[in-house]
Amino acid sequence: MQEDAPEKTKDAAPTGTQTLLRGLGVVQAVASGARDLKEIARLIGTTRSTTHRLASCLVDERYLRVVPQVGYLLGPKLIELGFQAREELPLVSLAGPYLDELSALTGDTVHLGIREGDEVLYLLKNPGRNGPEMRSRVGHRMPLARTGIGKALMLDDSAQDWQRLYDISLPAGGKSQFRPQHPQQSWEQLEQRMSEYVAGGYAFDLEDNEPSIRCVAAPIRDASKRIVAAISIASTVPYMPLEKMAELIPLIKGVTARLSAELGAKV
Repeated sequence: MQEDAPEKTKDAAPTGTQTLLRGLGVVQAVASGARDLKEIARLIGTTRSTTHRLASCLVDERYLRVVPQVGYLLGPKLIELGFQAREELPLVSLAGPYLDELSALTGDTVHLGIREGDEVLYLLKNPGRNGPEMRSRVGHRMPLARTGIGKALMLDDSAQDWQRLYDISLPAGGKSQFRPQHPQQSWEQLEQRMSEYVAGGYAFDLEDNEPSIRCVAAPIRDASKRIVAAISIASTVPYMPLEKMAELIPLIKGVTARLSAELGAKV
């Protein structure tokens, strides 16, 4: 009891900031897996009585909930606020500085795209300094399986989904739209490549969509770990040899990881 006395005295009239930080500490402790008052108190360094007061207040305000035989869990208010926070922070505005960073570092064209059905929709484009202008533009749509950014958006799909997306990406009659030196990739080639991309967390466009155009892409995830968008770095073959593409993988994955963290993903 004597050991608790200083804590109780301090807690009797805590400052507003101190109370706020302790309340946030309780939420963080529960988020990290603490389920009872003893464990929460241990993590945030408060007495059991103080912890109980804080937790009870958070339950009343729906920031926490108590489930019988389980203990404390994050509450519905946090779900509501999470969705509201996501809606109030448009992806385009958030991603803009990251695309600017990649453009400055590489000199290549950088895209931001999202999935709309079976297509990728381009939301942002930073034209590069290297090579000629590409035909991609903001608002442009392309079949997912034909682009690097589209393949990045497909990383969580099943092999059956990949094949369906491959089939519908073929030009009419299933024949190549490319010149003879750039044949349409086969389904077997795409399946093998997609398996490698899933393992690596990135995707390539190896002239699958446009002759002489290559790109490196990586997905952006939200707090639910769902892929919500992707970023690609693209250029013509002289500026995008395979060696450079390999070097760009950690760069683009690092940027998309930071952007994912801003959307609440744990990276």
